[in-house]
Amino acid sequence: MAGGGAILAVLVWRVGTGPVVDGLRLTTGWTLAAALAITSLTTLCCAWRWRLIAGGLGVEMPLRTAVAAYYRSQFLNATLPGGVMGDVHRAVRHGHEVGDLGRSLRSVAWERTSGFAVQIVLTVGVLLMLSWPAGAFVPPVALTVVVVSGVALAAVLLCLNRRRASSRIGRAFTSDLRDAVLARRAWPGIVLASTVAVLGHAAVFLIAVRATGADVSPARLLPLALVVLTASAVPTNIAGWGPREGAAAWAFSSAGLGATLGLTVAVVYGVLALVATLPGAVVLVTGKRKRPPPTGGGRVQERQAGNGTPVLLWQR
Repeated sequence: MAGGGAILAVLVWRVGTGPVVDGLRLTTGWTLAAALAITSLTTLCCAWRWRLIAGGLGVEMPLRTAVAAYYRSQFLNATLPGGVMGDVHRAVRHGHEVGDLGRSLRSVAWERTSGFAVQIVLTVGVLLMLSWPAGAFVPPVALTVVVVSGVALAAVLLCLNRRRASSRIGRAFTSDLRDAVLARRAWPGIVLASTVAVLGHAAVFLIAVRATGADVSPARLLPLALVVLTASAVPTNIAGWGPREGAAAWAFSSAGLGATLGLTVAVVYGVLALVATLPGAVVLVTGKRKRPPPTGGGRVQERQAGNGTPVLLWQR
């Protein structure tokens, strides 16, 4: 939270509060409707990706359940600090439902990691093919951030040496990678779902730009959108706010479009993203009313209450 707050404070200090007010004012009904429609598609793709990975780990769920859980996690990510609390909640709840918390946690971790890996590859590819709007070459800072993120991800996947691979964690890691992520039945769907999800989020970003009235070609905006979306994944934010706005201000400024426009676009996008996750609030409320019974690893025991009434207790 301190990191996100510091970024927002610097932005307000440098460009003032005008872009924030303009971003809130420029959000209209049609932009909200478009964001809701596009986010429904991206949520479906992400839920399908999670289902593919969870199926490889033996904790499969119906697609309808996965979509509802993903909407709920997105809403929590958009309203709680850090941007990952919704994913933790999704993993823990699913783990309790299937009776295997460990596999559920791993499925969510792999789902987010694989999606981010595809996003990194797409971002690097777009930056290299379209080039940065400010000139003929990709800015060293942007390319360095993206490449370092990709190298770090690759290092996590490949750094296990023989000694670690013989350990329990190493075996689980390699087994998950082989059976859940890189399996023939899974990886094409993971790549397809992740690609559609990234392009969907980029489309919402382009809608946010159009809402500001800026006349910029999509080919010029797409590299900016992907860089900002990649920065949004940094878990040092306040309910999604902070790194996204800082990256947008820097990216638009380096592209010659002005930091003020970048911040305004980021605010519009933030509002659209928040409203698009509101179906998750409905799922969260209805889920509290209908909590599933505990499953796996437990037993029912009957005891006597103080007034002699028998009470059924669940014990793990």
